[in-house]
Amino acid sequence: MWLQKEVVLCAYRRGFHLISHEVLKELPELYEFRIGMLNIFIKHTSASLTINENADPSVREDFESYFNHFVPENEVYYQHVDEGSDDMPAHLKSSILGSSLNIPITEGRLNMGIWQGIYLCEHRNHASGRRLVVTLNGE
Repeated sequence: MWLQKEVVLCAYRRGFHLISHEVLKELPELYEFRIGMLNIFIKHTSASLTINENADPSVREDFESYFNHFVPENEVYYQHVDEGSDDMPAHLKSSILGSSLNIPITEGRLNMGIWQGIYLCEHRNHASGRRLVVTLNGE
């Protein structure tokens, strides 16, 4: 069985945000799958997705601090600067972290570790709502 939907997330401020519940809320059909895979793809070049710690919010704050240090704004060698000082770093961060996730489905649930959650990594200062394509495949 295949199922595909587009999920529109509300606008988030810059940072790393736990969106597991938002995604699952849009997938009531998940419970019909005994075994399968969930693919989540973000349709943007300045935001990304990752899976990490879902319990302690300081992890998400540390992610933001690390990536701002690792990929700083206003570097003199950036040529793509027309959309603001945060735009080129957002593209780089998005490429480093990635635009899609694959998560196994077992008995109608995401088969993730107890401390794992799905993150929206918002790299722009003033972003609009982000669009995800979610694809379920299995039986």
